[in-house]
Amino acid sequence: MPAASAWSGAGAALAAWVRTALLAALPLIGILWLFDLPFRIGMSVVTATYLSLMIGIATAAGYLLHPFGRRAGWVELALGAAGLAAWIWGGVHHEDWLVSFGPRGPEQWIPGVVALGLMIEAMRRACGNAVTAVVVVLGAYAFLGHHLGGDFEAPYTPPARVVMYFYADTNGVPGMILGVAATVVLGFIIMGAVMGAVGASAFFTDLALAAMGARRGGPAKVAVVASTLFGTISGSTVGNVMTTGVVTIPLMKRTGFKPHVAAAIEAVASNGGQLAPPVMGATAFLIAEFLQVPYVQVVLAAVIPAAIYYLVLFMQVDLIAQAEGLHGLPRAELPRAGAVLRAGWLFLVPIGLLIWLLFWKGFEPGKSALYTAAAMAAAGLAARGRSLGLRPFLMLLPDAGRPLTVLILICGAAGIVVGALNLTGVGFLLTNTLAGIGQAFGQLPMLLVTALIAIVLGMGMPTAAVYIVLSIILAPALVRMGIEEMAAHLFIFYFGLLSMLTPPVAVASYTAGALAGASLWQTGLAGMRLGAGAFLLPFLFAENPALVGHGTPWQVALAIVTVVAGSYLLARALSPAPSGAAERVLLVAAAVITGTATLVLGPDSPLALIPAAATAVYALGGHQRLSFRIKGDRP
Repeated sequence: MPAASAWSGAGAALAAWVRTALLAALPLIGILWLFDLPFRIGMSVVTATYLSLMIGIATAAGYLLHPFGRRAGWVELALGAAGLAAWIWGGVHHEDWLVSFGPRGPEQWIPGVVALGLMIEAMRRACGNAVTAVVVVLGAYAFLGHHLGGDFEAPYTPPARVVMYFYADTNGVPGMILGVAATVVLGFIIMGAVMGAVGASAFFTDLALAAMGARRGGPAKVAVVASTLFGTISGSTVGNVMTTGVVTIPLMKRTGFKPHVAAAIEAVASNGGQLAPPVMGATAFLIAEFLQVPYVQVVLAAVIPAAIYYLVLFMQVDLIAQAEGLHGLPRAELPRAGAVLRAGWLFLVPIGLLIWLLFWKGFEPGKSALYTAAAMAAAGLAARGRSLGLRPFLMLLPDAGRPLTVLILICGAAGIVVGALNLTGVGFLLTNTLAGIGQAFGQLPMLLVTALIAIVLGMGMPTAAVYIVLSIILAPALVRMGIEEMAAHLFIFYFGLLSMLTPPVAVASYTAGALAGASLWQTGLAGMRLGAGAFLLPFLFAENPALVGHGTPWQVALAIVTVVAGSYLLARALSPAPSGAAERVLLVAAAVITGTATLVLGPDSPLALIPAAATAVYALGGHQRLSFRIKGDRP
């Protein structure tokens, strides 16, 4: 027994060391690739070889991060080594196989089966059963779809060719989706890790406290502002909740917010960070890649919906505080804006550098993020000096490797989805089915079905991965039915991300609820109520693309005015302010009429301003105004 225990302990110790090494290797190899190290030292390495290495490392790390028992040991080490070796084998031979047109021998497809099988299981352990089921079903369809009859019958493809298509073809796992994750998104994950290490996230929270803490419902407004500032570049809703929520949720509870409401506010605010430019959880770059448009075009399209999202949340927070008589924090307990800026203004310089590199210099996004990360590290050293310590920098690479492992695994698995759609033509079938719903019942029912599918498929998935899978499966049908292309991609992105707020797998709400010590179901339902505007907004910009900047200046202005006015009425309807159900129903009806005025009357019709003007009269006549004052509010 002692010998067996020692053997097990040695395996666990080795697994812990290997796990840290693999987690550090992922971002390190990515950095070297982004800065063209192979080319600089005279090596010829094709992109598919690099991607095969990255998915192999992620597969091995996935088993060590999510072991079968309480801790990883020899079994996980063996499976990880097998997965890494199988992917390296494919990467090393990629160029030879690319020009070989003969039959695929067992020395090719057997390592492929091992690599694909171990990758899928590692992804299941890291990401859960829902997304794994999608991958497995579509993967199996590529092998067996020819046995089905009718519309679902797929053309026959030899099994060895299917394996090799997934394993080594650039339309499979080592393809465009994994390429974006291992270059563009990798850079921003590293940047987010640096921000956390040097204290930039704390700076943004303190800045929000100084600006909003004393206002009516101040801590909730701090959550909205801090989550916007940090969330737009963090790349993770849950990471945003854990970073800002540990500060804002206790403060909200202290000033009178119910625990589940405080948690829901933080969850909705953190989720919105992924919708806000310039980074959008790195999804802006994925959208640009899929649509083959300049990155700046995606940012400009996303600005108006993101601003409305946060405006609705801010109004709801203020109306809750107003109705329940909740005040801000005492000024004496809050940091001073001047002191916060003096101590951390250097953290703003890298953000300016990022925007300059992306918008004005047109640098590659991944490299821009790495330059910004270096500038952020320098700013942290300059701002905090010796107090920063060495440990945050030592843990930077492993800390960045954890979210990167999950993302690379799921993007690798998305390559199987893409490959299956290409081989079988089922993508056309899905497009035709959704288009048929649109032709038979109208565009709105088709959008409702698409939204439901997006929420279900997006449950529990990382931001970028949600968009990747949904853009492949759902976007073509929306475009075919006449939805403007940018609006279609933003539509599925919004609803995929809203799965973070939708029970039963409301990851953002449940994470915030755990921090608040609140009922998870109460938090989830409160999150859906506070995020109601976000559930309706995609339908509006799908029907009226002026909300994503596609229209004349008059059409864009008219759309903004009517939707903002409708948003105020919706926020009031969902707040504790209405005196009864009848008033609440009337407010919801007025919100719908006002927000959809341009859809009913036309995108150019000045008559659409009539309900918006009536809303302004209602807001100013006999009701306390929303609290946007800079110097705080009187009780």
